[in-house]
Amino acid sequence: VQLQASGGGLVQTGGSLRLSCAASGRSISNYVMGWFRQAPGKEREFVGHINWSGSNTFYADYVKGRFFISRDNAKNTVFLEIYSLKPEDTAVYYCVAGRTFGRYDAWGQGTQVTVSS
Repeated sequence: VQLQASGGGLVQTGGSLRLSCAASGRSISNYVMGWFRQAPGKEREFVGHINWSGSNTFYADYVKGRFFISRDNAKNTVFLEIYSLKPEDTAVYYCVAGRTFGRYDAWGQGTQVTVSS
């Protein structure tokens, strides 16, 4: 499966964004989908993931209550909504796909999110 993230941009502190991840090549209905991010000078970190049907999500502690992952299997797309953005959310955001939780073998090109203070 090939993944392409989009929707990033420059936003002010407190704003919101909706990132999209369009998949091609295979249906994402057989994949756990997730998001990672990498801030400048920092290691890539896990944001969250969503199960095959979209009925269950899991998030890193630092994003709980502000980040929401959803999916539309019919459109082969996954979304990451981010609210109350903070400067420390500035990062490149990557969508990922895997057959099981924690094992992601497909990574998309990231989309840059920049939060101005």
